[in-house]
Amino acid sequence: MAVSTPTPSSRERILDAALRVMRERGLANTTTKLIAAQAGLSEAMLYKHFADKQQLFLSVLRERTPRARFEADAGGESLAAGLAALVADLMTFFTRTFPIAASIFGSPALLAEHREGVASHGGGPATVIDGVRARLVAEQDAGRIRADADTASAARALVGAAFHQGFLAAFEGLDAVPDADRIAAGIVNAVLPGLVPADD
Repeated sequence: MAVSTPTPSSRERILDAALRVMRERGLANTTTKLIAAQAGLSEAMLYKHFADKQQLFLSVLRERTPRARFEADAGGESLAAGLAALVADLMTFFTRTFPIAASIFGSPALLAEHREGVASHGGGPATVIDGVRARLVAEQDAGRIRADADTASAARALVGAAFHQGFLAAFEGLDAVPDADRIAAGIVNAVLPGLVPADD
């Protein structure tokens, strides 16, 4: 007897189609009409699930791309290991999403529309820095980072380094940063002296 495979919901089909189209065409050249056609659904059905293209884009990022683990590991991993895992996650995220979003920067009008749209849904690039800073503040509250450490600058340094590595990998046509764990550990080791007590 054949086992039936569950049919993806229309929302799942739209997200899968959106990821495919955005990767192939870039965000600037992606329309909701194209996504709906790829999903085998009407554009009206797409709008039953998503208010606009920006909300759909954010949903693709949140549900169809690698997620960074902003929360500290409950298993007691070291501060350095936990932050290195976070930076490695971010490198993968940026590598996979840079080709999708890059095209939007070619049109100031589209960029402005996109910026307003993602902001209206609580998204935007700054949320990544906010997430890393929240992780550092949590580590600070736990006593693993100095009380006077500049967590905002450290978050910017970690995210900036991860973004650049993701950009380099995307530029080379790669789907991941080669030797990501080693690079992430090196980035964290460069930042840690500004965060931890001198004897740690």
